Amino acid sequence: MAHAIILMNLGTPAEPTPAAVRQFLRAFLSDPRVVEIPRPLWKLILNLFVLPLRPKRIAPAYEEIWNQGLDGEAVTGSPITYYTQRQVQLLKQRLDADSARDSAHADYPAAGQLRVGHAMTYGAPSLGDTVARLGQEGATSFTVIPLYPQYSATTTGAIYDQVADIIRSARNVPDIAVVHDYWQHPLYIEALANSVREHWEKNGAAEKLMMSFHGIPKANTRKGDPYYQHCCGTAEKLAEALNLSREKWEITFQSRFGKAEWLQPYTDKTLIEWGQSGVPSVDVICPAFAADCLETLEEIAVENRANFIEAGGREYRYIPALNAREDHIRLLEAIALERTPGIPAK
Repeated sequence: MAHAIILMNLGTPAEPTPAAVRQFLRAFLSDPRVVEIPRPLWKLILNLFVLPLRPKRIAPAYEEIWNQGLDGEAVTGSPITYYTQRQVQLLKQRLDADSARDSAHADYPAAGQLRVGHAMTYGAPSLGDTVARLGQEGATSFTVIPLYPQYSATTTGAIYDQVADIIRSARNVPDIAVVHDYWQHPLYIEALANSVREHWEKNGAAEKLMMSFHGIPKANTRKGDPYYQHCCGTAEKLAEALNLSREKWEITFQSRFGKAEWLQPYTDKTLIEWGQSGVPSVDVICPAFAADCLETLEEIAVENRANFIEAGGREYRYIPALNAREDHIRLLEAIALERTPGIPAK
């Protein structure tokens, strides 16, 4: 019997076209975990205003990042899909090596008994399809690792909903576990710190390090979502690992949608304020993103760079997501092994 690890990310349009973006946004923005406005009102807004207009505006941004990697890396298609598939490939290699090395232990899965796949919350492949495929390959239990270090109902919560749907519809209910979060895992903080140190060694340290997290409506935190606390905890642990004094770093939140108040301080407004106040240089890292995507490659690396420079800043550098870094794969391996039946505790 085999156990399967499923890496799960948000998803992406199938193509950088208005039609494909519209299809993706319809699924994404129809999820009540993502938008909590009363359904009849939101359905009206979504179909009359958002879907007719927004895809045409953001499809060119998707086209800009399509087939584009960082530092000259060749990427095929959507970066988030490319990096997620690469993570699967490298994690499988590490787990197979673990099996070969520790095969003498009677309880350790034999080589090939640990499957690895990926799924997307919106778009292809779906979690249901991935569970079905891996089940056909012999997997009888599954661990889903949401590629969201910090838990939010808007992201990881939506994955739990999909697991519940699979269980509800199954005659023979699969054994599925979901990793709730890993924002304080030592290997996660180590990988983030390593990426910053390597960037500094290559480029020198900027005056400020901005840690920009994806935002959520502020009202969500009042309802009990722990995301804000997880983000603050991540930022503090990363600053501690880097020995940064408090005036050298800031936590901010990006990617607002709609008119409601979201978590603050806002990334774009902070960068403008820094530029206007004479901050000469800034490094930006996005710890909530396990793979580079539209929100990092376009919103952070391009749009917010322009905000800072136009406001008077001189140097702006984006530190890439962990993507397929060796230390990131080592983190995913550690999480996978912690959740795999029969693995002896280390």
